[in-house]
Amino acid sequence: MTPGGEGQLGKPQRQHRIAGLLGAHPVSSQARLVELLAAEGVSATQATVSRDLDELGAVKVRVPGGETVYAIPELAFEQVAPGDHLRRVFSDWVVQVAWSANLVVLRTPPGSAHVVGSALDRAGLPEIVGTVAGDDTVLVVVAEHAGGAEVADRLRGLAGLDHTTEDGPAGDAGGPRSEEG
Repeated sequence: MTPGGEGQLGKPQRQHRIAGLLGAHPVSSQARLVELLAAEGVSATQATVSRDLDELGAVKVRVPGGETVYAIPELAFEQVAPGDHLRRVFSDWVVQVAWSANLVVLRTPPGSAHVVGSALDRAGLPEIVGTVAGDDTVLVVVAEHAGGAEVADRLRGLAGLDHTTEDGPAGDAGGPRSEEG
C-alpha cells in the first residue's frame, strides 16, 4: 500500500485494476480476487467485486488442469448485456441526454463514459449503429429508421431521467443548448 493507502478506488479505477489482475493471475473465486485487490492496497467487498465482474463481462473459463478461472473476453462487444445491466449502468452513470437528428449525446461524470458506451454496445440494440466514448460524453449514432428523438427518450427512461427537462433536440428550447458556428 502506498503512504496514506489507496483504500477505496472509484469504480472505473477498481474495474481497471480487476481486469489487470484477471490477466495476470488465475483467479478462481471472488474471494481470491478480493485478496489480490487487498494485496495491492485496494479495499473492496465480495459483493462489489461480484458487480464489477458482471459489468466487465467476466466469464468463468476452464484452463488446463480442469480448474475454472475468471476471464474477460477480448471481444466483449460480442457478448450481449442483459437489459437489467444496461438499466443499472444508465441509472448509475448517465446524467443528461440530448439529441440531434440521428445522434444522441449522453453525459456522464468525468471518467465514466467508457462504461456507458461499452454497456450500450454490448446491449445489441438494433436501432444503435455504434458509440464513441470520451471522458464524460458518449456519442450514440442511431440508425436512420429509428431517429434520435425516439432513442433519446428510451435512453432517458433507462437512466431514470425526467423527460420534461430535455424534450427537444440539442439547441432547441427544450434541450441542452449548444453553440452553432
